[in-house]
Amino acid sequence: MTEAKKINLALQGGGSHGAVTWGVVDRLLEDERVSIEGISGASAGAVNATALAYGLYVGGRPAAREKLTELWRRMSEAGGFYSPVKAGNSMLREMFGNVPLDYNPGYQFFDFMTRTFSPYQFNPFDINPLRDILLECIDFDELSRCTRTKLYLSATNVRSGKVHVFRTKDACVNAVCASACLPFLFKAVEIDGEAFWDGGYMGNPVLYPFFYEAESSDILIVHVNPLERPDVPKTAPEIMNRINEISFNSSLLRELRAISFVHKLLDDGWLKDERRDQLRSVRVHSVRSDLALVNLSVASKFATDWSFLTDLRDRGRAIAEDWLAENFDAIGVRSSVNLREMFDGDGG
Repeated sequence: MTEAKKINLALQGGGSHGAVTWGVVDRLLEDERVSIEGISGASAGAVNATALAYGLYVGGRPAAREKLTELWRRMSEAGGFYSPVKAGNSMLREMFGNVPLDYNPGYQFFDFMTRTFSPYQFNPFDINPLRDILLECIDFDELSRCTRTKLYLSATNVRSGKVHVFRTKDACVNAVCASACLPFLFKAVEIDGEAFWDGGYMGNPVLYPFFYEAESSDILIVHVNPLERPDVPKTAPEIMNRINEISFNSSLLRELRAISFVHKLLDDGWLKDERRDQLRSVRVHSVRSDLALVNLSVASKFATDWSFLTDLRDRGRAIAEDWLAENFDAIGVRSSVNLREMFDGDGG
């Protein structure tokens, strides 16, 4: 049997939109030709990454698929009580037709509350259902001993503004909650005297650990936040939605630009021969699951209906199916993303 091709997964955050990543990963786990060496994740990507790494460790591919399903099912159940866009939406749809989630009264109230009060005021006890769900689904003591899969969870250090990466040995419920800590919803997560917010601000997700610590040179990025939109946003919700997307893509684009620059140095002979082996050329691949989400707004990142989440999962599976058919042969050989085309000529 042919040896599986090793890849590293980089999973973006994006709230409930992370369910599309669940679908992508679920399809990849079905394919015995692909082996996962390392996983980087931020926010919802960190939740997916943690469940994936733990499942692979305790029971291989079947357990990883089961653990991801269990985790998303539990989050859907919890969202029945906590989600700001569930209550009232079905009634509005019946009364007025297909009402955008941005105008859902539950979301409007949620948006007002988080813009007016801080979580230190409206959530003084720091209630976070994700913490309980993670503790129910994952044995973090067991996960921290995992040597099979490298895990990298990014969080933003509140005081320094720098990205912090929690590795497998640091795996704990606080690390995942730190990576998924939206500062307008939850108090900063304190770990070893440092305060952390959502990893999406400074590393969504981080790629650089793969440069130094991974055997495989192939990085597969699973996008959740749309990179491009054809139209200029005009309404207030559209503008806020695009600001959210740009903000949560900025750190990833900076890392991709750096990789593109290294490719240029190596490919165009800008380095002396004795220096070439000091730089590593990584192969970049991209599952553009964000293309399945362009019709969704930031409000839907808080929707947790099971039918909605499984629809996103199925979209992710279909996109991964297409990606494997078109790009599997590139793994271990070349990048399937043309970074120079992406960045050349943009004035940078």
